[in-house]
Amino acid sequence: MTEPTESLRHTALYDRHREAGAKLVPFAGWEMPVQYPDGIRAEHQHVRAHAGIFDVSHMGEIETSGPQAEAFLQHILSNDVTKIPIGGAQYSLLCQEDGGVIDDLFTYRLGPQRYLTVTNAANHPVDFQWFALQAGGFDVDVIDRANEYAMIALQGPEARGILRQLLGDGAEPERMKIVESHVAGHPALICGTGYTGEDGVEILVPPANASSIWEDLIIAGAKPIGLAARDTLRLEVCFHLYGNDLSRDRDPISAGLAWACALDTGFIGSEVLKKIGDEGPEQKLVPFRIVGPGIPRQDNPVFRGGSQIGVVTSGTLSPSLDNGVGMAYVDAEFAEPGIDIEIDIRGKLRPAQTRRKPLYVKQ
Repeated sequence: MTEPTESLRHTALYDRHREAGAKLVPFAGWEMPVQYPDGIRAEHQHVRAHAGIFDVSHMGEIETSGPQAEAFLQHILSNDVTKIPIGGAQYSLLCQEDGGVIDDLFTYRLGPQRYLTVTNAANHPVDFQWFALQAGGFDVDVIDRANEYAMIALQGPEARGILRQLLGDGAEPERMKIVESHVAGHPALICGTGYTGEDGVEILVPPANASSIWEDLIIAGAKPIGLAARDTLRLEVCFHLYGNDLSRDRDPISAGLAWACALDTGFIGSEVLKKIGDEGPEQKLVPFRIVGPGIPRQDNPVFRGGSQIGVVTSGTLSPSLDNGVGMAYVDAEFAEPGIDIEIDIRGKLRPAQTRRKPLYVKQ
């Protein structure tokens, strides 16, 4: 069992992870469970076939409220915030002036003038500073709620059945919706979102109640899953990971996220992104699959015809496909599906082919 590291932060579920024999590793300033004794492949397949729970309490939350909350969020988020109904959710990017991505986020509309935005753990302090900086001139309150929520993702084809056992008469959210309800008798925000490609929910609760709910979810049939399996699950369906596939040096158009950019709203960075869209990006993020053996990893060079044309940003062995898969930025002329490429894995060129999204399609 891994000993705790005092310099790293611990979620409210830390003791549960230790008791379950999780391998704990540093992640974005937190000590988090990367896998449990059954291993990554078994955890991954359990989520695809049944349901798993993930501790994602390290992620942050920012509440924005006030008469100009909608106008403010429209100014800093890439998607069209006016299209979020009360009780709705929306994916968007937080961009800097040159179009580089500060973070990718989900925003939930809790009321007419009240929104909750969930941030990536490593980016949360910077995100909150950006929110606070840009709020000047708007009649809004921007509050850091990160210490007020623990977050549990319940994902898989059996997830909603498990949730219903703990809801009582409480409401259940549809996909891309959020409801204020109760889980196992505790007040909770339940969101019809997730990052595995499976149906399911994300549950935000006061940290003091997280351990009790975690145990009740296990009793109801869910299995604890580590962050390593969460990564293989999201990569099979080509969901972006900030720090790998998104960064301040990459823009949403090149990343294939133009659908999350409402360029006519005038959000920060939109003018640059419109120009990139009109002219076409120099490189594009594409999924690929290794032909034969080999497991690609981040920063592996990508070649075609003896010339480097890009670099891998995410790579792994897909438990569902039993094959090496990944995503890479490549020169735009080679970004179409079906292009033969080569990935340099530890000095050996492995044949691969660009593919359509998603890499894994449930049968």
